[in-house]
Amino acid sequence: MKKIVVIDGGPRKNFNTASMLQKFAEGAASVSEQIEVKTVRLYGLDYKGCMSCMACKIKGKASNVCKFKDALTPVLEEIAQADGLVLGSPIYFGDVTGQMRTFLERLAFPWLSYNDYSMTAPKKMPVLLIETMNGTPERNNSQGYGSMEYCITAALGQPEHLTAYNTYQVKSYDRFELAGFSEEAKSRWRDEHWEEDLQKAFDAGKQMAEHII
Repeated sequence: MKKIVVIDGGPRKNFNTASMLQKFAEGAASVSEQIEVKTVRLYGLDYKGCMSCMACKIKGKASNVCKFKDALTPVLEEIAQADGLVLGSPIYFGDVTGQMRTFLERLAFPWLSYNDYSMTAPKKMPVLLIETMNGTPERNNSQGYGSMEYCITAALGQPEHLTAYNTYQVKSYDRFELAGFSEEAKSRWRDEHWEEDLQKAFDAGKQMAEHII
């Protein structure tokens, strides 16, 4: 049985990021019954970022999996043995969510050697980075996964990217102070692009599953 771990870094269970990740999971599962897709919602876990305990770097006991024990520990251990990894996050202030960033600290710091500055994960695997954002392709301030993408690339391999632009922030714009956005324009964009975005996520799931099977 092959396993793909999907990390949902968004706060809402049934909105843009969650929907994209669900379609990815459906696409991967459609390839074979020998593919297990495990989705983890970071907002449902009680954990912290890197604690600087340096336990992963003790001489004779160095580890490329975080040794700090909390709710994130079993997730990191599963990723270490997985065959594929998907990270999904909405973009807030041009960056991934705080929960995703703290998760990435815990994931990537043990990969880093302070002897030669190499990045070594337990195993290589395909990676997909999904972003959902308010910005359009022409107007957005997203830094995406930022410097953490370098760590992912060095340790796991070059990731694929999938971005859903100009997504709805709320279901009804009448209830909120959001005059800077045109619901009519948002609706038009959604009608033209959202189903296509979901199909791309489904296809990305199939592609990763076919790669690892």
